[in-house]
Amino acid sequence: MSETQASRESSDDVEVRDVVDPATVRRAPRYKAFFLTGALVGIILGLALSFYLVSTPSGTALMKPGVYVTVLTAFVTTVTTLLAGLFAVIADRRSLRGR
Repeated sequence: MSETQASRESSDDVEVRDVVDPATVRRAPRYKAFFLTGALVGIILGLALSFYLVSTPSGTALMKPGVYVTVLTAFVTTVTTLLAGLFAVIADRRSLRGR
């Protein structure tokens, strides 16, 4: 390897501390964590709510309670996941206020 190629490669190597200013690092939320948390909360809340509703006196007359449990759990999970995404977007917008 010639000296010009070696000097060119060494000039491309830059320290991260020289490029990144810690005062300008943006603290954006991790959307995946928000969505997973919303989904888990939705599943737990949906199952608890649907099993409670199925076990009430009016719920015992249902012909197929499994269908109601499934649909209600899916609906509650969808709503809580969307709410978690909304909270993530709000947190992301709040992280940009100081700029």
